[in-house]
Amino acid sequence: MDTAEDIQITETAARRIRALMAREGREVAGLRVGVKAGGCSGLSYVYAFETGPRTSDHVFEGPDGVKIFVDPKSYKYLKGTLLDTDSTMLGQSLVFKNPNAKSSCGCGTSFGV
Repeated sequence: MDTAEDIQITETAARRIRALMAREGREVAGLRVGVKAGGCSGLSYVYAFETGPRTSDHVFEGPDGVKIFVDPKSYKYLKGTLLDTDSTMLGQSLVFKNPNAKSSCGCGTSFGV
Protein backbone atom coordinates (compact mmCIF):
# COMPACT_ATOMS: atom_id res chain seq x y z
CA MET A 1 0.00 0.00 0.00
CA ASP A 2 1.47 3.33 -1.09
CA THR A 3 1.44 6.31 1.24
CA ALA A 4 2.09 10.01 0.64
CA GLU A 5 5.53 9.57 2.21
CA ASP A 6 6.61 6.72 -0.08
CA ILE A 7 9.02 7.30 -2.91
CA GLN A 8 7.12 6.44 -6.08
CA ILE A 9 8.67 5.17 -9.31
CA THR A 10 6.95 5.62 -12.66
CA GLU A 11 6.91 2.81 -15.21
CA THR A 12 9.22 4.75 -17.52
CA ALA A 13 11.71 5.34 -14.68
CA ALA A 14 11.55 1.65 -13.75
CA ARG A 15 12.30 0.66 -17.35
CA ARG A 16 15.22 3.10 -17.46
CA ILE A 17 16.61 1.81 -14.15
CA ARG A 18 16.25 -1.82 -15.32
CA ALA A 19 18.11 -1.01 -18.56
CA LEU A 20 20.93 0.68 -16.62
CA MET A 21 21.09 -2.23 -14.17
CA ALA A 22 21.43 -4.68 -17.07
CA ARG A 23 24.38 -2.71 -18.44
CA GLU A 24 26.09 -2.54 -15.04
CA GLY A 25 27.79 -5.90 -15.59
CA ARG A 26 27.48 -7.05 -11.98
CA GLU A 27 24.75 -8.29 -9.65
CA VAL A 28 22.63 -5.30 -8.68
CA ALA A 29 19.65 -5.41 -6.31
CA GLY A 30 18.52 -1.80 -6.58
CA LEU A 31 19.25 1.88 -6.87
CA ARG A 32 20.49 3.84 -3.86
CA VAL A 33 19.02 7.34 -3.94
CA GLY A 34 20.27 10.04 -1.64
CA VAL A 35 20.95 13.68 -0.98
CA LYS A 36 24.26 15.42 -0.33
CA ALA A 37 25.24 19.01 0.39
CA GLY A 38 26.22 20.92 -2.73
CA GLY A 39 24.90 21.99 -6.08
CA CYS A 40 23.68 25.40 -7.08
CA SER A 41 20.55 25.16 -4.91
CA GLY A 42 22.11 23.75 -1.72
CA LEU A 43 21.44 20.00 -1.93
CA SER A 44 22.14 17.55 -4.75
CA TYR A 45 20.52 14.26 -5.68
CA VAL A 46 22.89 11.30 -5.86
CA TYR A 47 22.31 7.73 -6.92
CA ALA A 48 24.30 4.56 -7.41
CA PHE A 49 23.59 0.89 -7.94
CA GLU A 50 23.86 -1.36 -4.88
CA THR A 51 23.94 -5.10 -4.26
CA GLY A 52 21.44 -4.72 -1.41
CA PRO A 53 19.98 -2.37 1.18
CA ARG A 54 21.69 -1.40 4.42
CA THR A 55 20.02 -2.30 7.70
CA SER A 56 18.67 1.22 8.35
CA ASP A 57 17.52 1.93 4.77
CA HIS A 58 13.99 2.68 3.69
CA VAL A 59 13.24 0.33 0.78
CA PHE A 60 10.65 1.12 -1.89
CA GLU A 61 9.55 -1.12 -4.73
CA GLY A 62 8.24 0.10 -8.06
CA PRO A 63 7.07 -1.45 -11.32
CA ASP A 64 8.84 -4.63 -12.44
CA GLY A 65 10.23 -5.08 -8.92
CA VAL A 66 12.67 -2.16 -9.20
CA LYS A 67 13.93 -1.32 -5.71
CA ILE A 68 15.05 2.02 -4.34
CA PHE A 69 17.19 2.22 -1.17
CA VAL A 70 17.22 5.46 0.83
CA ASP A 71 19.24 6.18 3.96
CA PRO A 72 17.37 7.81 6.90
CA LYS A 73 19.08 11.23 6.54
CA SER A 74 18.20 11.49 2.85
CA TYR A 75 14.68 10.17 3.40
CA LYS A 76 13.62 13.28 5.32
CA TYR A 77 14.33 15.32 2.15
CA LEU A 78 12.97 12.74 -0.30
CA LYS A 79 9.74 11.46 1.25
CA GLY A 80 6.86 11.83 -1.17
CA THR A 81 9.18 12.14 -4.19
CA LEU A 82 8.20 10.75 -7.59
CA LEU A 83 11.11 9.32 -9.58
CA ASP A 84 10.37 9.79 -13.27
CA THR A 85 12.20 10.30 -16.56
CA ASP A 86 12.65 13.50 -18.55
CA SER A 87 10.44 13.25 -21.61
CA THR A 88 12.50 15.90 -23.43
CA MET A 89 15.52 13.61 -23.18
CA LEU A 90 13.66 10.60 -24.66
CA GLY A 91 13.39 9.03 -21.22
CA GLN A 92 17.16 8.93 -20.82
CA SER A 93 17.47 11.01 -17.65
CA LEU A 94 16.03 10.34 -14.20
CA VAL A 95 14.08 13.23 -12.71
CA PHE A 96 13.13 13.82 -9.09
CA LYS A 97 9.70 15.40 -8.59
CA ASN A 98 10.22 16.33 -4.97
CA PRO A 99 7.38 18.00 -2.99
CA ASN A 100 9.89 19.03 -0.29
CA ALA A 101 11.95 21.19 -2.65
CA LYS A 102 11.27 24.90 -2.20
CA SER A 103 13.62 25.77 -5.07
CA SER A 104 15.60 23.88 -7.68
CA CYS A 105 18.18 24.53 -10.33
CA GLY A 106 17.31 24.58 -14.02
CA CYS A 107 18.75 21.14 -14.69
CA GLY A 108 16.89 19.52 -11.78
CA THR A 109 19.91 17.96 -10.13
CA SER A 110 19.93 20.17 -7.06
CA PHE A 111 17.33 21.71 -4.79
CA GLY A 112 16.79 23.82 -1.69
CA VAL A 113 14.47 23.23 1.25
